[in-house]
Amino acid sequence: MKTIFITGANRGLGYCLAEEGLHRGYAIYAGVRSADSFAMLDSLFKQYPNRVHLIEIDVADEDSVRMASSEICKTTNSLDAIINNAAVMVEREKTIEELDFDLVRHSFEINTFGPMRVVKHLLPLIGAGTQPVIMNISSEAGTIINAFSTNYPYSMSKTALNMFTERLRHYVQDQGITVYAVHPGWMKTDMGGEEAPSEPAAAAEGIYNIIEKKITVTSKIAFINHLGKPMPL
Repeated sequence: MKTIFITGANRGLGYCLAEEGLHRGYAIYAGVRSADSFAMLDSLFKQYPNRVHLIEIDVADEDSVRMASSEICKTTNSLDAIINNAAVMVEREKTIEELDFDLVRHSFEINTFGPMRVVKHLLPLIGAGTQPVIMNISSEAGTIINAFSTNYPYSMSKTALNMFTERLRHYVQDQGITVYAVHPGWMKTDMGGEEAPSEPAAAAEGIYNIIEKKITVTSKIAFINHLGKPMPL
């Protein structure tokens, strides 16, 4: 049985990724920032009690990531995919004069350094997987040409995430690990709002189709959308 680790798995796209993975027969390591949020995954845990593993992980805290890695190692010696989904969006409408730089730093801690910490500590497990894939959930907001006029913390942290993904792709390609930064689209989630045109379940389906190589990705860079098409820089 293939195994997948997902951060931010308790709601929105993360929850849909956990649910879709279970529907496809995977064992899911569902990472959430606090054990208080485990209850949000109760329905999946009850439906798939032997395939849902709840993992407490705060991606902004390296000790927490290290402990989560140790916890995962108790029940598996490999992962077939890592989906770095946990993210925050703050200060979206603030101008440069109004920005709270503590919140800017916090955005980078979660949106950029969080996935880096996860990969750092889980790389041995993903390297032992079968046709392993690392998926960093990015955003069109991280492109230079399509970003909002404000939204500094989110856009800049996602742009940095895209660069990390590209560098990581080159680093692990000889190990047979595939790496992507994926724009899932504007979705109806807490972050995307109800005006968003698409559902997170559709994005989750596309992401798994990429993981399972049901979609041919021809992009020369790691940044793609959930349909496997290249994203602009």
